[in-house]
Amino acid sequence: MTQIPVINSRSNVGLLNVLRTFVRKHPVLFPEKSPEYITCPELGAMIGRILAIVFFLGGHASIAEDGAPTYRTDENDDPSLSWYQLVDGEFPPEGSAHYISGELVDIDHLERELVLRVDRSDDQTAGMKDRTIDATMLPYGSVYSNGQPATLRDLPIGTHLHGWFYERPEGEEKVWTMKHGKLTSSVGQRVSNEVDFTRCLRLEDDFSYRARQNQIWKVDAVDLEANELKAILHQGGKPVGDAQTFELRTSTEVYQEKGFGSLTDIQPGQEVLMNLTWATLYNSGRVLQIWLDVESRKLASSRQLERHRNHVRDRGIPGWVDAVDDKKNLVTITFFEGVDPKLFEDFDIIVPEPLGWPTSGGAKDDLKPKGTIAVARDCLMTYEPVNDRKGGNILKVASVPKLPGSSGLQIQVQCGMLLEGYRPGGIVRFYPASWKVVSLPLEERYFGRE
Repeated sequence: MTQIPVINSRSNVGLLNVLRTFVRKHPVLFPEKSPEYITCPELGAMIGRILAIVFFLGGHASIAEDGAPTYRTDENDDPSLSWYQLVDGEFPPEGSAHYISGELVDIDHLERELVLRVDRSDDQTAGMKDRTIDATMLPYGSVYSNGQPATLRDLPIGTHLHGWFYERPEGEEKVWTMKHGKLTSSVGQRVSNEVDFTRCLRLEDDFSYRARQNQIWKVDAVDLEANELKAILHQGGKPVGDAQTFELRTSTEVYQEKGFGSLTDIQPGQEVLMNLTWATLYNSGRVLQIWLDVESRKLASSRQLERHRNHVRDRGIPGWVDAVDDKKNLVTITFFEGVDPKLFEDFDIIVPEPLGWPTSGGAKDDLKPKGTIAVARDCLMTYEPVNDRKGGNILKVASVPKLPGSSGLQIQVQCGMLLEGYRPGGIVRFYPASWKVVSLPLEERYFGRE
């Protein structure tokens, strides 16, 4: 049965926010009503309508009575079930995304869009092999490179990636048709059997994917005349499967200790991590980069971590608005996954100077934590953060369930004034008071392009 939100608010404002959120998540129940324009006099009638619908018609359940999901998953690959459909304003359940690996063919890093050539697999027909899929990062979708948070622009074209995806939303136009029983594009070409998975939750390069699972490659043999490397994957000190063959190139980047190495430094017995390209095309893939020791891997990770921290400090921490109290000018934000937790520590830094322009009132107490909020698009691009922010004191910092896409951290900010974009479900970026808000390059600002 559909769960009706428990309404336990001391004011009509709180009640309105609960109802607006419910209507936004279940628009089919109220096709004629925009959640933002629900008014107090309508509360009783609309709540009664929800209860009546649930009582007489029942609800959509995503979990069966035995605890098993009623949607298709990689673990329960039952073709009679549909894949999980994303719900606006909700983080998805654990294990609901579909795993796809492949090579990064193209990106639009500003719009957070990518093209992935799907790896070859046994369930593909000849016409499906080496086909690409187009995907968009979800607002809460994350990217990892060298074991640390990253952006699409940190990934070189040609990098082999591991991704978790969701099907295109209901109502979005299909890019294929069935022709003679085969998936075919509008121009008559075959398409990937993964073509409908257009929303990306998470991307990892091979380094990140292996490191996260405590996996390491152990070099079994090196043949520089044949340009081949044989290695066995290990996890927890134990081998996983048989030796795999990788192709070495004269352009392969070799990292050893604090500097560069050479192909001759690769020796049997070494424990290494690699980033690949052309995976499944030629043996297990070509080696783009290889790290021969712990020191070189730590250096690569620390360098990427600092790149990530600087990127976020310049652009703000992304999240979405959970609730708004229009009377008290309160905005509640849950931050997205893929943010280094150390950045959250800056919330506690006290900056005695007033927030000033453009906060329209700013903080009520400058000797307490504070910050500002910029409105953003689904691709996380802001409009004009230098001049288009409001903010004030951070009243609450709380832990929330850490679902896929969620950092597990939520804050409540009391603003001097609310912006139009501060609506439940809206994407924002938060700047702690200690961060300098800089003018971003023109292509990263959406102001004037609405």
